[in-house]
Amino acid sequence: MIDLQSAGDGLAGYGLLAAQVESLFADEHDFIANAAQFSAFLYNQVDDLNWAGFYLNRNEELVLGPFQGQVACVRIPFSKGVCGAAARTRQTQRVEDVHAFPGHIACDSASNSEVVIPLVKDGRLIGVLDLDSPTLARFSAEDQQGLEKLAEIFLRLTDCSGY
Repeated sequence: MIDLQSAGDGLAGYGLLAAQVESLFADEHDFIANAAQFSAFLYNQVDDLNWAGFYLNRNEELVLGPFQGQVACVRIPFSKGVCGAAARTRQTQRVEDVHAFPGHIACDSASNSEVVIPLVKDGRLIGVLDLDSPTLARFSAEDQQGLEKLAEIFLRLTDCSGY
């Protein structure tokens, strides 16, 4: 595991993770396989997470996809929670205290902060990548930027045509 928070430059740590993700997806392009691998990779390589995974866009509703962590909410409307806000606005949501977020959905009461990255390919919302932490204010601007880069690699190297 790379301790991204104690590294002098958090983005340097994400650079190493990006190289690993490029290698992980070099020979595989299946969406489910890559989403499962990516969830496991993030859960095990990014410190202080208690959930990492995907919610997929199904007719303007998010449906649980591959993930690592505790049992999760299965369906999230675009009108609710941090994931819904990311899907609705197509903008990354970085929330220091999810309990103060209007409309927050408490799938796991141990989660205190969250970053949700919308996954858009060819102008189409595929879903969102969701990472939760038990620590308040866990995700910095550098984390957001690094995770967005990892998500871009996932989208570039994965066949999303059926999603």
